[in-house]
Amino acid sequence: MFDDYEFALCLTHDIDRPYKAWPQALYYALADRQPSHLLSMLPERNPYWQFETIMAVEDDFDVRSAFYFLNEPDLLRDKSPVSWFRSENWIQQLGRYDITDEAIVDVIHTLDRGGWEIGIHGSYHSYADQFRLAYEKAVLESLYDGSILGGRQHYLNLDRPQTWQYHAELGLRYDASLGSSTSYGFTNGYGVKRPFDNSFVVFPLTIMEVALPDPGTKEDEAIAECDRLLREAAENDAVMTILWHLRYFNEDEFPGYLRLYRYIIERAQELNAWIGPPGELYPHVAKPPDSTETRPKTEL
Repeated sequence: MFDDYEFALCLTHDIDRPYKAWPQALYYALADRQPSHLLSMLPERNPYWQFETIMAVEDDFDVRSAFYFLNEPDLLRDKSPVSWFRSENWIQQLGRYDITDEAIVDVIHTLDRGGWEIGIHGSYHSYADQFRLAYEKAVLESLYDGSILGGRQHYLNLDRPQTWQYHAELGLRYDASLGSSTSYGFTNGYGVKRPFDNSFVVFPLTIMEVALPDPGTKEDEAIAECDRLLREAAENDAVMTILWHLRYFNEDEFPGYLRLYRYIIERAQELNAWIGPPGELYPHVAKPPDSTETRPKTEL
């Protein structure tokens, strides 16, 4: 079914913060001089819960994506008192959610039943802690009737190749952490990577939404850059992977990003791309080729 496509576009979402924490609401209310941000703290409001928006968009185009769920340790309950004095650990608590909460488990089931991929978003320090990563994988797999093929590390944290070795030893088949939050493009090549010259593969990240020109103020520039990358992908038989975080589908707080996401999918279809989650593409790029890169037109 893949032979006639020009390139592959993998859609992914890191589920960092499905709830807007009060420090975020207060910060934006002061920074933007918009008290309306405080309304997001009302019980019936949840501006970062955008699962239904994503599902509706992807249903419109008859495509699916991967959702990578985070299980960040509770700082006060799970970490030593020494860790309490490090600011980076407190930052990770903003918007932290319990992956076993009923609402989260329900949406995981809904996504799984609908054909979306469920993956792991390794917690902030898990890239260097195989036991923690194993625990997070086991918890996530216990929540639904499925197995985890891969995912992405929080903040794109990597200790290469050790993190990938952990992933492979835990039975994960791929990782999608290789990339940047400040730049975009095919800086890591046009195909998947094989750090161990076997069937474990790495899907390089081509675009994280925050690295692009802001589509709320520079929509034409953002569209032009995405169009350029999509055409480059088609010209080079590429595997292109994009990341859109949950909160960026809220058009009130992040105007333009939802429209840009729709544009990328629509334009990719015009360019005859295969579109879907990395886990669905994985079996078609799993066979080790002669080189360290796989291009979809030869592998698919």
